[in-house]
Amino acid sequence: MKTISPVTSWANGSAVEAKVLNAYVISDNLATQATFYYALLEENDDLTIGAMVAQGNLTMTGEPYNTWETNGQAWDYIATTLGLTITGDYIPPTKSIQITNETNTGI
Repeated sequence: MKTISPVTSWANGSAVEAKVLNAYVISDNLATQATFYYALLEENDDLTIGAMVAQGNLTMTGEPYNTWETNGQAWDYIATTLGLTITGDYIPPTKSIQITNETNTGI
């Protein structure tokens, strides 16, 4: 998943803002084309993934497919095709663990 510059969409009667792009290959004939599933997702206040704002499939063919060698190229193709700007990798939040003398009983 990648973080993206926020994109506003309309869903269930209100404006929603997608901040995360998820995508993966659903079909690749290993010769001329690959099809990707994508989803634009909200980000909750605690930085976890929220509701899906939009989803769909897109197919890479021609020169982009013929020169596709890295995941980065696929992400760039998807973002460019959808008119999105990738801002980084999505890194899910983690919980802090506090170690005290009571929990450190060992060594």
